[in-house]
Amino acid sequence: MKPLTFTLRSEPDERLDLSGLTPQKLNGMQPADIARLPIGTSRRPATVGDVFKVAGRDISNIVFSGGSGRFDLVGAEMTTGQIRVEGDVGARAGRRMAGGFLNIEGKAGLQAGSGMRNGRIEIAGDAGDGLGGPMAGEIHGMTGGLVIVGGKAGHRPGEKMRRGIIALLKGCGDYAGLGMTAGTIVAIGRVGLYPGHLMKRGSLLFDRRPAALSPTFIDCGRVEIVFPALFDRYLMEDKILDRPLLGAKPFRFGGDNAVLGKGEIMFPRG
Repeated sequence: MKPLTFTLRSEPDERLDLSGLTPQKLNGMQPADIARLPIGTSRRPATVGDVFKVAGRDISNIVFSGGSGRFDLVGAEMTTGQIRVEGDVGARAGRRMAGGFLNIEGKAGLQAGSGMRNGRIEIAGDAGDGLGGPMAGEIHGMTGGLVIVGGKAGHRPGEKMRRGIIALLKGCGDYAGLGMTAGTIVAIGRVGLYPGHLMKRGSLLFDRRPAALSPTFIDCGRVEIVFPALFDRYLMEDKILDRPLLGAKPFRFGGDNAVLGKGEIMFPRG
């Protein structure tokens, strides 16, 4: 069965709320009904049919043929199936996602994976600030799932993270893992200032020593524990990395001792 395909007619004139175009929310709907759904955010919102040509019937497999930085909330609250975007997306892609697979072949805007609970998000390009973080007023950011960013992430990836894994394959901006309470962030490439600032628990795993650490992290020296080898194996078996990240006896810094202080930053020798 052909995937349900939304082919972009032209660059939209307004920001679009695409949170309704997920497998579970479209279940049982016919293409004609889908085309009438409102997705615009202006006083006279555009419908799906105004912006996209709709074809195909496999609702469990959704394709957006063409992307835009005005595609907000793609895959939001998704629980099952898969969505593939052949281009860029806007803000909060995968917001509160609880299952399934969201594949973005371009770049993503602010707060991709915000409040994510489960599932998998892959972003081929860069990601904006607040990846996997909370919305204003929320206690926790990401609480489960896996996010892989092929490009560089912005500031505060994994802010207030509680569970899950974030892999950043070309580094990130400042304050990675800000205030995180659990979970794991992996970064290949340069990371910005003060990773792990105010983290209580969790792991930050880098391929090099960070340039600037908060002074409230304690140098624990080189450690000989099982976790680095096991996590390297997971990263390679899942094809996130093609070589070990930490290797044997990585360096470890513990903190942030300004708060609970049970988190860690690890990186290989040299």
